[in-house]
Amino acid sequence: MKPYLPAVLIFTLAACAQINPGAPTVLALDAPTLDLRSASVQWPTTQWWLRYQDPQLNALIAHALEDSPSLDIAQARVLLANAAVRSARAVQWPQINAQYQMTRQRYSENYIYPAPLGGAMNTDNSLQLQLDLDLDLWGKNRSLQAAAQSRARAAAAEQQQARNTLIAATTQSYFQLQGALAQAAAIETIVTKLREVLDITNGRFNNGLGTQVDVDQAASAVSSAQVQLSQARNNAQLLRHQLAMLIAVGPTQGPDIQLKAGGPLPEGVPESLPMDLLGRRPDIVAAGLQAQAAGSEVSAAKADFYPNINLSAFAGFMSLGMDKLMRGTSQDYGVGPAISLPILHGGALNAQLEGRRSARDLAIAQYNQTLLNAVREVADANTSIRSLGQQLQDQKAGLEAISSAYDIALKRYKAGLGNFVQVLLAQNEVLKQAVLTTDLHARAYILDAQLATALGGGYRAPEPPAQH
Repeated sequence: MKPYLPAVLIFTLAACAQINPGAPTVLALDAPTLDLRSASVQWPTTQWWLRYQDPQLNALIAHALEDSPSLDIAQARVLLANAAVRSARAVQWPQINAQYQMTRQRYSENYIYPAPLGGAMNTDNSLQLQLDLDLDLWGKNRSLQAAAQSRARAAAAEQQQARNTLIAATTQSYFQLQGALAQAAAIETIVTKLREVLDITNGRFNNGLGTQVDVDQAASAVSSAQVQLSQARNNAQLLRHQLAMLIAVGPTQGPDIQLKAGGPLPEGVPESLPMDLLGRRPDIVAAGLQAQAAGSEVSAAKADFYPNINLSAFAGFMSLGMDKLMRGTSQDYGVGPAISLPILHGGALNAQLEGRRSARDLAIAQYNQTLLNAVREVADANTSIRSLGQQLQDQKAGLEAISSAYDIALKRYKAGLGNFVQVLLAQNEVLKQAVLTTDLHARAYILDAQLATALGGGYRAPEPPAQH
């Protein structure tokens, strides 16, 4: 080794631009901080909606997953991220290019070219193979590849999140529609009963046993219930439009969803928030991978402060005149390093590094926010489901009691033993309780779907690819 080479290397490293230490890194939240515990939660599966045993819903979700623009967008992002990975990997390999140049030129008689070249027209030919290799001594390209791989995995997780969001929206809209249809059916039954009461009231008035006030009140009750029936039917139609949008068809092309017969309400609530929620939720996984990618980009930015060494080699032919290009005497080749050393950039490198650090801290903060939102969503759905169970029991008892009271009041009214005010009060309460009952039943399914989605919709984070 030449005696001056170590000194040159030491000077080169000492002359590098200085790295500012920067602010402390934002810390990511972890499971113990959020009181996530080890818990065995087998549900939900990737097709958790099948537990409802509802062919109409199954067909809707299959249609939505087949034609959704949101899934097409997510798939395009995955392909874009995978292309970025291939691009980041490719720059680490030797780059070989073929190049041919031809210049037809008259050479000056008053320049460096002697006669007979000076003053003559000739053809300058060059045919070469060029090889370039970035030694990547400080790992910049490797860090950029790691960042690209993390973003590709994040895009895949975001694709799963888009799938979960679409399934959740379709399921909840479907059960909202079922609630609206059930509500319309309940109100329609009450309208029929109110019309019977109106007929009875008219008969009593015609026989001199009632007043015009009773008739008007009975007619008003029928009209009021019909308004509520119209509103329920309109709400159901709007929900049909929403479902049509979710399955990517026009408002008039959606399936004709019919009211489903009542069945057992869904059950299954975890006792505690599972620690593996962090690996179940694709949005949490994606946010974590984005933070990881941002960290790799910080490492890549630090590598810019150190010398960059590339190796370059070329081999080919050069000649004046086409007839001499491929002769052995026209061979041209060489090899050598190219070294770039950052010394003074006016703070540009530190500004770039600070930007990467800020992007990393932002990604970590977004991860923390995503994690907090996820924990809250699971806890909210869990609490709401437990509370709803008691509400359903109380509501069932309340509806049975008021229905019985209404039947008694109506019988007494028909027999001439009661007054119309008692019937009217019972009618209003029956209508209110019937509507509330249908709402609670629909909410039971909606909350179950929300919990399934909050627990990740059956997603499991794949193992990271092996590093080569």
